Amino acid sequence: MSSDLWSFSLSTYARPGVEPACLQLQSAGVNACLLLCGLWLGERGVACNEHRLQQLRSVAEPWDADVVRPLRALRVNWKVVAADDGELNALREQVKALELEAERHLLVRLERSALSWPQGEATDLSAWLEGVTAGAAHLDRDALHQLRVAVTDT
Repeated sequence: MSSDLWSFSLSTYARPGVEPACLQLQSAGVNACLLLCGLWLGERGVACNEHRLQQLRSVAEPWDADVVRPLRALRVNWKVVAADDGELNALREQVKALELEAERHLLVRLERSALSWPQGEATDLSAWLEGVTAGAAHLDRDALHQLRVAVTDT
């Protein structure tokens, strides 16, 4: 597994079944960057607790609300119209790249928040998965299982 959160996220997202699982959970209200961070922390053996979850949420939620989601909404809103408009489609692709860059910045911020947390204290990824998905509507347990398998290879 990659040592930094961005590289971990890219390699994990590329694994079979991870992208649709993340998108399914995102549609239920889960922050995908926070989810990937939880997977990364769980894989590194960082113990999950409410204080750490709250610290990560305080980093993720404002950035997601103010930066990532507005870019995503613009990209999604342009999808149908851009299919028949080459110039708009080119702009939409730029917005898509900017959205990905905003997610990268969020992952860097999340990693920075968690760098001092000791590793090797815990072996249960479930606590992180449950913690970062708490409060999501219609949580898809199969998607969570897919992510657990992708990270642990079991």
